Amino acid sequence: MASYAAVLSLFHTLNHIKNHPRPPISLDQSQVDRLTQNLTSFQDFLERYPGQEGYDFESRIAAAAYAAEHVIESHIFDQIHGLSIISILDLCECLRRVMGSIKNEVMKIMGAQTVDHRESISSIHLHRGLERAIQEMDFIRKEVIEIIQEKMMSAQDHDQHIKFSVSTASGGPASTWRSSTVPVFDKAIINELLDKLTRQQTGLKIIPIVGMGGIGKTTFARTIYGNPLIVHHFDVFAWVTISQEYSRGNILQVLCQEAMGSINGFSEMSEDEMGLKLYQHLWGRRYLIVMDDMWSVEAWGKVKSFFPDNNGSRIIITTRLSNLTFELSDRYVFKMQFLEENKSWDLLCEIVFGKLDCPIELVNIGNEIARKCRGLPLSIAVIGGLLKKSDMTRAYWLYTLENLNLLINLEDDEYTLQIMLTSYKELPMHLKPCFLYMGIFPEDYEIKTSILIKLWVAEGILRPVDKKSLEEVAKDYIKELIDRNLMLISELRWDGEAKLCKMHDLLRDVCLREAQKQKLFCIVRPHTHSLLYNMSVGDASPSLPFRFLRVYLPIETYGYPTLSNIVIFKQVNLRYLSVTLNFPGATSRLVSLCSHFWNLQTLDVQDADFYDDELVIASAIWEIPLLRHVKLFNLVLPDPPNGEHHFVLKNLQTLNGVINFKFSEEVVKRIPNIRKLKLIYTIFGVEAEDSPDFCLNNLGRLQKLESLNLKTRRYCDIGKISRSLVSFPQSLKKLTLTRTRLNWEDLTRSIGSLPLLQFLVLWNACVGPKWETAEGDFCSLRVLKIWSVDYDLRYWETDSAGFDLRYWETDSAHFPRLEHLCLDGLKNLEEIPSCIGDIPTLKSIRVRNCNKSVTDSAKGIKVEQEENGNEDLQVE
Repeated sequence: MASYAAVLSLFHTLNHIKNHPRPPISLDQSQVDRLTQNLTSFQDFLERYPGQEGYDFESRIAAAAYAAEHVIESHIFDQIHGLSIISILDLCECLRRVMGSIKNEVMKIMGAQTVDHRESISSIHLHRGLERAIQEMDFIRKEVIEIIQEKMMSAQDHDQHIKFSVSTASGGPASTWRSSTVPVFDKAIINELLDKLTRQQTGLKIIPIVGMGGIGKTTFARTIYGNPLIVHHFDVFAWVTISQEYSRGNILQVLCQEAMGSINGFSEMSEDEMGLKLYQHLWGRRYLIVMDDMWSVEAWGKVKSFFPDNNGSRIIITTRLSNLTFELSDRYVFKMQFLEENKSWDLLCEIVFGKLDCPIELVNIGNEIARKCRGLPLSIAVIGGLLKKSDMTRAYWLYTLENLNLLINLEDDEYTLQIMLTSYKELPMHLKPCFLYMGIFPEDYEIKTSILIKLWVAEGILRPVDKKSLEEVAKDYIKELIDRNLMLISELRWDGEAKLCKMHDLLRDVCLREAQKQKLFCIVRPHTHSLLYNMSVGDASPSLPFRFLRVYLPIETYGYPTLSNIVIFKQVNLRYLSVTLNFPGATSRLVSLCSHFWNLQTLDVQDADFYDDELVIASAIWEIPLLRHVKLFNLVLPDPPNGEHHFVLKNLQTLNGVINFKFSEEVVKRIPNIRKLKLIYTIFGVEAEDSPDFCLNNLGRLQKLESLNLKTRRYCDIGKISRSLVSFPQSLKKLTLTRTRLNWEDLTRSIGSLPLLQFLVLWNACVGPKWETAEGDFCSLRVLKIWSVDYDLRYWETDSAGFDLRYWETDSAHFPRLEHLCLDGLKNLEEIPSCIGDIPTLKSIRVRNCNKSVTDSAKGIKVEQEENGNEDLQVE
């Protein structure tokens, strides 16, 4: 896996140099071609034959790829820092001229010769270093070609085998259950599934049970399988456990043996004969089949034709893959949930003490042990079994609490770890580096998916996909990891995508073990690519001697981390920089030096003092060609400089925190692919009538823009801004307007017709007593928030914009896809139109700080909808 990450990383580095308008170094094209040829072969081999040839072979690929990349980045480091020598010599030259020194020209010549000589030596070292790495790759590539040829020759004779569990007992489903400990499943959940299984419905029904490894899918299925109601209801039972490798014949053999209660005769039959025998035996009978631990829909596709569509028959399928369930059933999916803390404690007590009570002195520690198992039944069962065999002393239980994950993974020959490892081993190769990268974050850390995406891009571990940005590829990876139950969603965004995610402790242990085993990352080493450190242990930045450093991201627990020195600017290979600066003028100084970061992609800077009104003039932004995301506080981005050497920031997708940004013709040309903008307009020290024209009418020309957040502050000519907001890009999906003072009719005219707009926030944004919408308006809008409360603590002022809205005239057809409506601070609004309740997609209405009549109208809508059979609408 580390080999695959190394190959992708070198691919990205070569592409960055190739596509850079002013590359920091020049590479020999023949060497680049040979590198590309080798890397393409390695990538193809690793994707087609993952893990086939052992760790040693893959480690050689990783070592060669990293060696080549380190040679390149080390040369870049030397070249960029070498420029500072020239700058110092130029300064000395000026000083000596002023002093009339005759040594001036001599120093100038000697200095130039010295620099030229150093550059020549460095270039030779670059070429030789790359040549050594390429020669090693050539040797490996020859072996790869030989291995691929052998694989192709042997593929014709290759048979797959099933890993399955066959019950030797017969006579009913209850006899297959041998566990003495059953997780504490809620009776309501058991009854829900029993109802789905026994309800009289025509035809065969598939019921998937999905959840992460160790969450209790199989145990829950066996609990249902052996329930007396099930035993009485069904005529025929069969259970087959399918693992990652399977064959149709073995699946059919086990099903025939289970369903018919006999183990004789089937091994001599062909697959079709067994299938026919199974079909005939099931025909006319009500049957229950359990297919446990399914990893692909193909396994189901190969046997489904042998299950007759009998009335009331059911097939339960357990799987770790959420996306698989959608292909199996379009109606009902049972998703396993983590145990609540009280249920976890109950299960632990049952395992350790049986019917006895827990000693009082162990109750608090025991509750904490149960809590730290994070609701995973497997963890509770393993640690419970360990405690049951141990001394019932407070000291030992405290030791167990402090070493919980270690003990869980060591118990039973690392049985728990092996269960978790199965999910990792079955990942496609392109997902493995991204999954292991999650281990970098602290235990229980909630990760912002937006940050995780930028980190994966910066690390160069994403496989490029045609016609997709790397950020889009990363979003697909996150969705796939969530579908595989390897990432847990902590919070959803407005559009249903994951906003915050985290990882179960045991899965994080898998990440740490595998990543360190394969040397994907470690805490600190000379060739470190990423530096993420936890600020909860102190606010001092660690020393940074790493010339290959790509990512600098302090992970804070409370507040914002600070960087009180400028050492970070020496790390010229940085791709992701996130800091908070706490000395005067620090942000301006940082931005001015950022042009040294030749490959900088994400720049995220906060001032430690949020109330510092220093305006950061960030003209250097225009000189960083590979920038993708910029987030600064009080950023002033002036017009781009003119000249022959300017370039388009074609990778720039995010500009956040920009003040008084002027959308001139030249600016629009320079940021053609911008997707997210947050703009603030406030003219300090300028009279309103003298405020400049910000050309906001050109916003409509940004055809890739998806999210726009625009706000005004005091001392700004709001009227001039509102008059220029006449055109918005058709690509816009999310729009937040604050204190823009648009007329309601202007809002409807310029925004209502946007075809893709799904999220609209109006924060003191509109004026006028009446808002009237028309048919065809807001055709895609899902979330509408109208706020007339000023929560901007920076300026303790009251803005009455929006307070005068009294009448809202609309129709349910005007918001055909609206899901959530939120109203706050609309003091004069008389009511919510009752037709809003007729919108078929509406899920919630939330009212805060409005007239009582508005609250009453919301409650009236809920009552009316309940009378019409819609009990799902939530009103707060």
